[in-house]
Amino acid sequence: MRGTTISVLLVDDQPLLLQGFAMILSVEDDLEVVGQVGDGQGAVEAVARLRPDVVLMDVQMPVLDGIEATRRIVAEHPDVRVVVLTTFDRDDYLFDALEAGASGFLLKNADPDELVAAVRDVAHGHALLAPEVTRRVIARSVAAAGTAPAGGEGETGTEHIPEPLPGLTQREREMLRMVARGMSNGEIAAEAFVTEATVKTHVSNILAKLGVRDRVQAVVAAYEAGLVCPGD
Repeated sequence: MRGTTISVLLVDDQPLLLQGFAMILSVEDDLEVVGQVGDGQGAVEAVARLRPDVVLMDVQMPVLDGIEATRRIVAEHPDVRVVVLTTFDRDDYLFDALEAGASGFLLKNADPDELVAAVRDVAHGHALLAPEVTRRVIARSVAAAGTAPAGGEGETGTEHIPEPLPGLTQREREMLRMVARGMSNGEIAAEAFVTEATVKTHVSNILAKLGVRDRVQAVVAAYEAGLVCPGD
């Protein structure tokens, strides 16, 4: 980041949306919109030239779509974070974006505050998913792994069910359950009666102990271990 300012590149083939996103972000003292382009190829070229901290990327665009543009940007500039924005709430876009290396995925109907928070979160190295799609990521990831949650299937009768993720402290397991519910650091802090800095420390420790890259992978691990279950 340039000092304390987060630089942002906007990518969308609809000029009105570009202007709207620019207005939302530009009023924030710590955010700076450094460029606006209308297709994926332009995004790849603009990132090479401008080296923004964060790219807000549309999916369906001419010349080069947002998924392929994300893949190229992340491969060539791994320090640049990409948040995919789309009006299409579709699983294929979601998973393709994450597999391409996107750090976040939000629907375009997200509140302005969510958009601003997303830019800040990914700029500081946090993976982000809109709460409404988090559970779909987990369900697909667990299914792909072919793993039954711990304590799910087993022998009948009395059996000892080990505590899930024993490497975590009780407090860390509580934090991970809240992360799995799609809660932000601020929401977790309010519910747990701690500061956001404390939550960030707990989340960092969880990622390190589980040996995972981001919050999404941590939640997958929580589901696979049976710490949380669908519907919790």
